[in-house]
Amino acid sequence: MTNQTADGQRSRILIFDTTLRDGEQSPGASLNLHEKVEIAHALDQLGVDIIEAGFPITSPGDFESVRTIAGEIKRATVAGLARCTERDVRRAGEAVQHANHGRIHIFCATSKIHREFKLRKAKEEIIRLTVENIKLAKDFTSDIEFSPEDASRTEPDFLAEVVHAAIDAGATTINCPDTVGYATPEEYRRLFEDLIAHVPGADKVIFSAHCHDDLGLAVANSLAAVQGGARQIECTINGIGERAGNAALEEITMALHTRADFYPYTTGINSSRLVPISRLVSTLTGLHVQRNKAIVGENAFAHESGIHQDGMLKERRTYEIMSPADVGLVQTKLVLGKHSGRHAFRKRLEELGHRLEDASLDKAFEQFKMLCDKKKEIYDEDLEALVEQQLEGERQLFNLTNMQVMSGMNGTATAMVTLTDSAGTQITDAATGDGPIDAMFAAISRLTKISATLDSYQVRSVTGGKEAQGEVSVELSHSGRRIRGRGFSTDILEASARAYLTAINRIRTMTERKISQGSPLEA
Repeated sequence: MTNQTADGQRSRILIFDTTLRDGEQSPGASLNLHEKVEIAHALDQLGVDIIEAGFPITSPGDFESVRTIAGEIKRATVAGLARCTERDVRRAGEAVQHANHGRIHIFCATSKIHREFKLRKAKEEIIRLTVENIKLAKDFTSDIEFSPEDASRTEPDFLAEVVHAAIDAGATTINCPDTVGYATPEEYRRLFEDLIAHVPGADKVIFSAHCHDDLGLAVANSLAAVQGGARQIECTINGIGERAGNAALEEITMALHTRADFYPYTTGINSSRLVPISRLVSTLTGLHVQRNKAIVGENAFAHESGIHQDGMLKERRTYEIMSPADVGLVQTKLVLGKHSGRHAFRKRLEELGHRLEDASLDKAFEQFKMLCDKKKEIYDEDLEALVEQQLEGERQLFNLTNMQVMSGMNGTATAMVTLTDSAGTQITDAATGDGPIDAMFAAISRLTKISATLDSYQVRSVTGGKEAQGEVSVELSHSGRRIRGRGFSTDILEASARAYLTAINRIRTMTERKISQGSPLEA
């Protein structure tokens, strides 16, 4: 494959986002239907080409998520994942059959270690299953992707044989996943070059890369695959996913954009939406973005060194290869205050990449007005925190209504907390503790009847100044799982209570969820 089309235009790289499937398999991440639909719409606005909305066979909830997203998303292709079994394929087909653009993504393990220890099937059986299920999938859609799972550790001859069989059976996209993040860039590039050069029919399909980050090479391997002829990259927002995660969408797209001199390719991504969607996914999954994360991390465009600051003042490009505005990072001050109207408030949220329903917007606007009474200056970061708090509140089983704390240097701290449950009933209890934070957390545990171990407690300022909003992040352990929560307020004690309650609500939601889970396997 060449880097340019016949008319001289640069080749288009398709972006396949699997945040809602592989990303949700991240330990500690869990999304409900409303949250998945919200992210799907944000991905569509971002400009991704394919949204892998879930794994329909795993549960009724996952099926409904894929079916709903397939019905609502009109531009992007919506894909459902399926193992190489008739039951999986039919379920995925039923989930996407009414989509404007539906795809079934079938995978079957092909490496020797997977054949012998997981599938316990011979090569001939794997090829037979591949062909049969791709043909079955064609009853539902003509857009079929096939993935030989653990392709990077599969014997080259057998990989070529399976890919040839899949193409003959009707697959339109061939994805060769580096399932366990084992490949190096040079190896992975050669894998695609060899398949494209030697497999009959390779010129009639799109080749795709799906890389995991176990050795920190997911992005490098994905870019190497493009150089080897792949024209689709599978990735996730913030790089979330199984184990160490997947290739990060924001890093892939900005590498292609920033180094267009080296990578002569284009994508359909609207990069100005990268930071807003990163924050949305972080809020809804509870997976915090590390400060030094490339592109979307808090420090990505921060400069503390005097030498760096001096260079930046003289010429931004001395220490920045991208503009913050290119990725949607707003640095200007928000000129809104207590006299601003609802229309201006909605418009600014939309500019920041947030789409709220009328009821949620009304609640957020009310919180905005309250914040204006507490702060003289309102920044975009304050609005981001306010929206995150609103999104958290929408899924709370318990909401913080009131709290009173008494503490002193030489006495036991006491906290009285009032919560409102999902039925609208207010409940109040008090507890003591080793300091005000411990007392508040103990009172919340008593009220919700959930006890957890606090593993991490972090505080940071959302904006500058003495009136700044504080953000508190907590991480709890409960029944062998680690759960995260965040809270915002100009009162750091209130922010702490909100963060802890967010995590407790997540635990309660997972505990009460009655949906039977299957055994999702990764591609």
